Amino acid sequence: MDGKPAGDGVECGHPDYAQKEKTVLISLIVDLLLWVPDIVAAVLSGSITLFADVIKCGNEIIATFLSYITLRKLSRGGAGVYDYGMGKFENLTGLITGGVMLISLIMVFFAALYRIAFPASLVAEGTYLGIGLMVLGVCTNSALWFRNYRVWQKDPSPIMDSQWRLFRAKAFSDGSVLVALIATMALEQYLWSRYIDPLASFVIVGFLLFSGYRVISTALPDLLDKTLDEELQLIIMRELAAFYHDYAALHGVRSRRSGTGIYVEIFLEFDGEKKMSEVQAVVDRMTRSLEARIPRTSVSIVLSTTPPRNPAPTVTAGHGGA
Repeated sequence: MDGKPAGDGVECGHPDYAQKEKTVLISLIVDLLLWVPDIVAAVLSGSITLFADVIKCGNEIIATFLSYITLRKLSRGGAGVYDYGMGKFENLTGLITGGVMLISLIMVFFAALYRIAFPASLVAEGTYLGIGLMVLGVCTNSALWFRNYRVWQKDPSPIMDSQWRLFRAKAFSDGSVLVALIATMALEQYLWSRYIDPLASFVIVGFLLFSGYRVISTALPDLLDKTLDEELQLIIMRELAAFYHDYAALHGVRSRRSGTGIYVEIFLEFDGEKKMSEVQAVVDRMTRSLEARIPRTSVSIVLSTTPPRNPAPTVTAGHGGA
């Protein structure tokens, strides 16, 4: 009675998931290729900033790997297994990515405090290797940032949102490390130059804090099935008002997000004297109208004489209060 199967065309078997999977796989491979020499440079140079960068990149590789695994499942579709799509997997992966950023932040913060308390000079050979790697890192991460951002613009999703923000943070943090290493080597004749390296780590902390908070604050509400924004709820209520004379009572509206998909359930009571064909015609018109006004939405209209069972407050009204 809902006009079309839940989830149809919203999540399951979405063709763009294959492109997202390929994009994240490229990011993962590049991260792994850059991470190994980064470890070597950190060990040889004794730079706490490079060491912090190694820790940060290791955590980010884990997050990117989780994103890839999720997208691999999504690209193969979930029809018959996940009737409402697999948007929760996307939200969960975005949440993990943000959490990894915050864990990295804590590790970098304490590593920087340690080196401020116990300053030390950098080893030239390892530092020059680190400078070369940071130049490569800035260029590579910037390219992946813009690539992932274009994919996200074409088909927004929690995973791609977290990915392009992740690589933006990586590009800026690598740039900060690069500047710190160059400044440290250029001013090494001064004792105070030993503090440049650990102090630069706090720039990485700032990028991780901003990006991690942004990703978590975006993914968490949808993971907890928060209702739609007020703007979208107003669209639903205006549509219900437009069909005011076609139903007898409105008993409730429930809504939630799942990844990029939106699911809306509307509980309506119809005049018992109406034929089923007349009721179905109203349901079909209302469903098409709502799904046209709110993109990527699956609307289910449930025939009911009572409000839905829901511990949270629902919108209810008789015909005089719709």
